[in-house]
Amino acid sequence: MKWVVGSLVAVALLVVWLAGREPGAGWFRWTCTLLLPLFISGYGLKKRSLDQSGAALAVVVGFLLTAASACFSASLIVFFLTSSRLTKWKAAEKRKLEEGYKEGGQRNWVQVVCNGGVASGCGLIYLGLVGMTEVPLRYNDAGSPDIPSLLSLAILAALSCCCGDTWASEVGSVIGGRPRLITTLRPVPAGTNGGVTTVGVVCSVAGGAVIGLTHYLSLLVLWREGLQEGGTRVDQLELVLVGAASGFLGSLVDSLLGATLQFSGWSEKLGRVVSSPGPSVTHVAGADVLDNHTVNFLSSLITAILIPALWTTAHTIQW
Repeated sequence: MKWVVGSLVAVALLVVWLAGREPGAGWFRWTCTLLLPLFISGYGLKKRSLDQSGAALAVVVGFLLTAASACFSASLIVFFLTSSRLTKWKAAEKRKLEEGYKEGGQRNWVQVVCNGGVASGCGLIYLGLVGMTEVPLRYNDAGSPDIPSLLSLAILAALSCCCGDTWASEVGSVIGGRPRLITTLRPVPAGTNGGVTTVGVVCSVAGGAVIGLTHYLSLLVLWREGLQEGGTRVDQLELVLVGAASGFLGSLVDSLLGATLQFSGWSEKLGRVVSSPGPSVTHVAGADVLDNHTVNFLSSLITAILIPALWTTAHTIQW
């Protein structure tokens, strides 16, 4: 109950703040902003993709991104729905491999923060600086990317990173074959942090590209006149490429952190990889410094910082 009350209070405060800043926002936008996160979170709770704390916090994350831009909202929904579906795919095999496996996923508030916290934080900044509106990627008069574009890229990068990493782990763990540790390329047991497969890498790129495509199509529908005018000086199809690059980069960062700073050991008793040292546990890789949630958060944060910087650099270099 405390999670529900907390999320409602947070949303109420955000509504008061935004109502003062955005007096011209139409009733349809406000209706979608308020009801869509509730519907998606309720759906996730019903399908056991979220537990109660996760569903409550997902309302706040969804509100921030939906209020900021329908492009962000659509990307978040595609990430949530596809990842939830893949989490349930081949559940019997994953139950044998994964420590602490939960039927349907049942993501809690910590997982929601670590997967959606960076994007929603950027969404809050976007609301403060830009407002409740959709904008394309573009340059300012000085020839540099403007602030709305950089924030949009950061949000796209964070969501693409998380989606790509989820696709890679959910698919690669069961059909990718034996993984290799990203730092040494030696074969490691399935479920080892930092273990990569070809299938997993392809899925990370595909997951990110799908988020980029979702953002692009949403922008195409909602901002068609501006795109047709061609005044942005940026091909908006780059959003798909940015999404794919973010999925790959995010998965790479996640694997590097997992291989070096996250403990993986083989438990003879359980016959699978575990995340904590203990009796009858043989060390496979990584120091016992970070847990999986922290790795996910850091991967999202690093990707959200690097991708806008790389995109800006790519557009300022005279090729």
